[in-house]
Amino acid sequence: MSKIGIFWLREDFRIENNQALSFATQNHQIVSALYIFNQKNFSKKKEAQQWWISKSLETFQKDLLKYNVNLEIQFGDELEILSKLKKKDNVSVYWNKIYEPEIINLGKKIRDVFIKNEINFKYFKGNILNEFQDVTKNDGTPFKVFTPFWRTAEKIYINSVPSKKSQVKKLTKKINFFKNNKNFKDILPKKNWYKKFEKYWLVSEENSKKILNKFISTKIKDYGINRDIPSVDGTSKLSPYIKNGQIHVETIWSKCNEIKSKGIGFRKYINELGWREFSHSLINYFPEMLKGNLRKEFDKFPWVKNDNFLKAWKKGMTGYPIVDAGMRELWETGWMHNRIRMVVASFLVKHLRINWKEGEKHFRNCLLDFNEANNVAQWQWVAGCGADAAPYFRIFNPIIQGEKFDKEGKYVKKWVPELIKVPLKFIHKPWEMELKYQQAIKTIVGKDYPKPIVVHEQARASALQAFQTLKKN
Repeated sequence: MSKIGIFWLREDFRIENNQALSFATQNHQIVSALYIFNQKNFSKKKEAQQWWISKSLETFQKDLLKYNVNLEIQFGDELEILSKLKKKDNVSVYWNKIYEPEIINLGKKIRDVFIKNEINFKYFKGNILNEFQDVTKNDGTPFKVFTPFWRTAEKIYINSVPSKKSQVKKLTKKINFFKNNKNFKDILPKKNWYKKFEKYWLVSEENSKKILNKFISTKIKDYGINRDIPSVDGTSKLSPYIKNGQIHVETIWSKCNEIKSKGIGFRKYINELGWREFSHSLINYFPEMLKGNLRKEFDKFPWVKNDNFLKAWKKGMTGYPIVDAGMRELWETGWMHNRIRMVVASFLVKHLRINWKEGEKHFRNCLLDFNEANNVAQWQWVAGCGADAAPYFRIFNPIIQGEKFDKEGKYVKKWVPELIKVPLKFIHKPWEMELKYQQAIKTIVGKDYPKPIVVHEQARASALQAFQTLKKN
């Protein structure tokens, strides 16, 4: 066994249930944790995530030091940096897998280099319940429909041999193996719009556990209902922590299953873990969906290019309060309520007929929980061009969605404060107020708050007409 173990850290900022880190400390007297920041991976605008990663490195560094493991940060290309390791360095490298096609291919290249350079290495299951290749139909082909996928996946996981609980061992000494290490602050994006995130998020493994425990003890029972009400703090908000590996999904699964009386809330929440598993399966079996429509007939869909509409949508200035509230929540907090994600996505691709790729790109930049698999799968689901997709003709009415899920207008008034004086009757359709009432509350539609950029009925009819063109081709 080599003298030094290197734990290659990526999306696994945790001590608990970290197989690669555990194996390294159990088998080496000296372990270094290496994080490689490759700017190329963020060339597609993932600025919100850069903030989360920087905070993750800051807090995880403190956690690692308790075990005498130094955190080292290198800037550059992963393959180039790891290729410099040679047999004479007397090191072994360990990492947990990430289930994205490009990253899997990178892992294969690194393995080849390590074999050539005679570097010992070992990799482990990543932050997932099942390896995607283990969940297939009886004939070995992948699932394209969620329900049978998840039914099969649950059975496989429940019947699998529980993995030995990983334990990180405290070492007696630590080392800095790499030269010219960077500071976690160097990862922050140039624009400082992310600073407001600190009001809403505490980034650490410890906090992820607190959030999970609170959710299970106070929220999961009513999750089946409250998850659709954006003004209620009814969701777990664990998604950024899962994405960046502050907590493992196996930990969540195990904690949830400790509940003695499991109701609809438990079932609905567990299904959310299932959708994440399903999305990872899809992008690996159908990697083409990362660049375009899974359903190829949508390649001929008559999308509309309208920069003014796109800008209004991004800024939360569409004139539809529930849509604008969601987009402003995203910009302010780096997160958006799941029900509202569907509403704003539907509005973009169906009311405005703007290509879902534009929405996916914006979410990629702004979401702290951006996950390539989830993001592209959800956008294609809404657009009707993905696997097990909602039909395109299912067009959310933003007025009805607001009235149904934000009955008291609390969510809208929180994120669209210019509408705070609007009576409940008009909160989701302020343009219907008579001018004299608008003047009385000093909220003039078209001045203090924009008029709707499209008329719902007309936009719906136009979208359905566009959809009909696919049937003719």
